[in-house]
Amino acid sequence: MVKLVREVSIEQEYIRETLDVLQEALSRPEKDVIEWSAIGACLHHCYTGMENMLKRILKFQQVLLSRSASSHKDLLDVAIQQGIISAELSERLDVYRGFRHFFVHAYGVLLREEELSPLAEALPDVVAQFEQEIEQFLDVLSRASS
Repeated sequence: MVKLVREVSIEQEYIRETLDVLQEALSRPEKDVIEWSAIGACLHHCYTGMENMLKRILKFQQVLLSRSASSHKDLLDVAIQQGIISAELSERLDVYRGFRHFFVHAYGVLLREEELSPLAEALPDVVAQFEQEIEQFLDVLSRASS
């Protein structure tokens, strides 16, 4: 359990650092393709970090995940089933999952302010809710294993 908490904590720190970079990029008065690409990368990295935490928790619980075309969606579904995150949070994360897919398979020159801004503005709140739900789950898991 100590190893899991440490691994989750490391991911959380990387996400916080990435949120700082995101805020720096958002604060620039003029944004061109470089800033929007950086903002997109920050969104992608934060979502990937949250997925990594879910995977680590599920691995600790010895829950096997399928490897399929829908594995990223399946991860969120299994996390709900295991009581790690709420369905409401999963819906919020699903928007970032969709963006992750676009970001990985598209060109940075296709990124648009009107699509990225709402995601970037909401991300700190989504991350806070995610961290809260993860902490609650880890507390319950810790008490159950004591």
